[in-house]
Amino acid sequence: MRFSYLAAAFAGLLTAGAAHAQTQVRIGYIPVLGTSQVFVAAHEGYLKEGGLEPRFIAFESGPAMISALASGTLDVYVAGVAPLAVARSKGVEVKVVASTAIEEMTVVAGAKLAPYFKAGVAPAQALKDFRAANGKPARLATQPPGSVPHTTLNHWLFEVAKADKADVEIITMGIDATQQAVLAAAVEGATLREPAVTVSIQRDPRLKIVALGGQMFPKQPGTVVAVSGGFLKAPDAVQTIVNGVVRADALIAKDPQKAATPIEAALGKGLIDKDTILKALASPATRFAVDPRAIADSTRDMQAYQVRLGTLDKEYPLEGLFDASYFDKAAAKYPSGRGK
Repeated sequence: MRFSYLAAAFAGLLTAGAAHAQTQVRIGYIPVLGTSQVFVAAHEGYLKEGGLEPRFIAFESGPAMISALASGTLDVYVAGVAPLAVARSKGVEVKVVASTAIEEMTVVAGAKLAPYFKAGVAPAQALKDFRAANGKPARLATQPPGSVPHTTLNHWLFEVAKADKADVEIITMGIDATQQAVLAAAVEGATLREPAVTVSIQRDPRLKIVALGGQMFPKQPGTVVAVSGGFLKAPDAVQTIVNGVVRADALIAKDPQKAATPIEAALGKGLIDKDTILKALASPATRFAVDPRAIADSTRDMQAYQVRLGTLDKEYPLEGLFDASYFDKAAAKYPSGRGK
């Protein structure tokens, strides 16, 4: 459906007061726990109340989702914030209207690498010791350059841990392939987000979290809810999305047992049970936050680092990328939300 028709459909729906008419909204997402609020919002009927019928489309990374956003085949983007400023500079009209999670990355060491991360041993030394013992650098899997996982892994390795570049090899691949690679010992470690962290350690207890998101990149901006320019032409629909995220976030905090059901259905797909989702929700790797202002400064910091890293040619203006007005209205209406 073209955006002009989409906007007209919303306008007609709202002015006519057709309470039961539903307009399809195409929501792209990365299958990680940080996207939970949109699934809870859909399951609880929060989106339907505003006349929206969500159609969810899974992607492997944020950069992969940008082309769909640019081509007009996606209305809502639920993924890492890092690619959005670049997309906007290239003419893709998009606004970040809510955050969903921060500091959600982890570095998980595989069975061969984990023993080198001992108490009192610095990460750089652990990587050096692994190379000395095995005659090769530790291979760490992550997502493509420009993504949040790739950026935070590099930042942790070379800015925080001060690892020697000779001691590590970064390999990029999709999210599912990353989890499979670390479990199969095809790599020595990986960046994982929940629920993959909990699932992987359950399957192989020898795996070990060696860095949390806050250690990798303080206040690391994680998953956000962004809307396309066409969808912005229907502000009531955008407000419905943000209202749903705020209400769902409050439900996750208040009643994780209830919230876990739609999260399991969306992310588990029959392979992850509800107890695993509940463990992931309680994990130190899970930090939900819905106020988009909470990540504005750290997004700027991340972009500056990407320029230093060479995955970004220059810093792109962030002015106008974040719009907190929808969140403010939602928070005023549903004050039980966690906000920041």
